Amino acid sequence: MRNILQRLFGGKEQELSLPKSRREHLSQTTTVSEDGILGAIIGDVVGSFYEFCNVKHTDFQMFVRGSNFTDDTVMTIAIADWLLSGVSPVKTMRDWGQAYPNRGYGGMFYRWLFDKNELPPYNSFGNGAGMRVSPCGYFAKSLDEALNLAKQSAEVTHNHPEGIKGAQAIAAAIFLARQNASKEEIKSYIEQNFGYNLSRTCADIRPTYEFNETCQGSCPEAIIAFLESTDYESAIRLAISLGGDSDTIACMTGGIAAAYYGIPDWMIEQTVKCLPDDMIDIINRFDKRTL
Repeated sequence: MRNILQRLFGGKEQELSLPKSRREHLSQTTTVSEDGILGAIIGDVVGSFYEFCNVKHTDFQMFVRGSNFTDDTVMTIAIADWLLSGVSPVKTMRDWGQAYPNRGYGGMFYRWLFDKNELPPYNSFGNGAGMRVSPCGYFAKSLDEALNLAKQSAEVTHNHPEGIKGAQAIAAAIFLARQNASKEEIKSYIEQNFGYNLSRTCADIRPTYEFNETCQGSCPEAIIAFLESTDYESAIRLAISLGGDSDTIACMTGGIAAAYYGIPDWMIEQTVKCLPDDMIDIINRFDKRTL
C-alpha cells in the first residue's frame, strides 16, 4: 500500500485532516487519504463495468476483471492538465482524447475531439460537463472561482445552460465539501442556486431510474448519493445502485465524496493498477498543487 501512495504523492503519504465528527464512521483499521481527482476516477473505474449491466442494489463487487477507466477519467485528467498548464481546455481535451480513443465518448463529442479542425461548442446539456469538472472544485481558492472554472470547463462543448449548471453544481459541492461544509449546507446551497430537488432518497429514485445522459437527469442523482452516504465506499455503492449511466454518476459522486471523506487506500491501490503512467503523473502533480 505504501508503494502506491509513494508513487502518487512523490514519496510522502498525505494524511486526511477532517473534524472528528467526519471520521467517526471509519474503522480504526482503515487508512484514509485525501486524493482529490482520484475520487472521481475511482467512481468511473468501479462504475465502468455496471454501465451496461446495471445493478439496483449496493451489494456488488467493486472491482472486477472488466473494470477500467473510461472517457470520464480521460476528460477529468484533461481538465486537470488545463488547470496545471494554462494551455486551453480545448487543446488539453483534444490531446488527451486523441491519445485515448475508444473510451466511450458520445457521438457529438467524438466528432468534436477528432475533427481536423477545432469545432465550436454544440449546445450540449449532456453529463459530460459534470463528469469532467472535479478538478475545478479542487483547484479553486474560492466558491466564485470554482463556479467560473466549471463554466469554462463546460462551455467549450456543453454551452447549454443546463450543461453549465450541471458542471457548476458538482464543482460547488466539491468546493464546499473541501471547506468542511455540512451536508445540509451543501444541499441547501445546491437547491437554492441550481434548482435541483435533493430531497429525494436513493430508494425513491432507484426503482424507476433509467439511463439518462443529461446533466439535469444525473447530476442531482449523483449529489443525492453523496448526501445519503456514510463514507466514500458507500457513496460509490449508492451511486452505482441507482442504475443508469453508472460510471458517470459514480464519477460525479466520487469527486464530492473524496473531498468530504477521503478515500480508503485499498481503493486507491486497485484503481492505480488501471491507470497509465501519464495519468498518474497528472494526478500526482495536481494533488501537490492543491493540497
